[in-house]
Amino acid sequence: MTGFEQIIGINPWTALFTFCNMIITFLLLKKFLFKPVKKMIDARQKEIDDMYAQAESSKAEAAKLQADYEEHLSSARAERDEILADAVSRAQKREAEIIAEAKSDAAAIRVKAEADIAQEKKRALNEVKNEISSISISIAQEVVEREITAADHERLVSEFIGRLGEDYD
Repeated sequence: MTGFEQIIGINPWTALFTFCNMIITFLLLKKFLFKPVKKMIDARQKEIDDMYAQAESSKAEAAKLQADYEEHLSSARAERDEILADAVSRAQKREAEIIAEAKSDAAAIRVKAEADIAQEKKRALNEVKNEISSISISIAQEVVEREITAADHERLVSEFIGRLGEDYD
């Protein structure tokens, strides 16, 4: 084989030892380098996948919280609108009650004022009647005391009318 070695330039024993050495090196690298590196890469990949999953779950939870918030906000708005409508309704009812009460009070005041006016009118008429009767009695007394002529009659009527004007001034 020495001739074969010279032509090719490869020693088969050296090639066999080199091949065995390469397989042993590959097995050692696989055992001490590739497996730990693969394990580290797999752990890192799992950590990244977990982070993505956690981010997705956080995103879903945030979307759920936002939906809950919007639902609460819309229910609060609906409740606010209901409270406002109720307050407006009560205010309108109270306004109607106040107006009705004011109208009835005004009507009662007007009726009382009309009654007072009628009573005052009656009192004034009674005073005028009393005044007329007292003047008539005075005139009658003067007439009875003396005999009346036409001139005396005119003078008494003029005095009577004059006294009436003085009493109402």
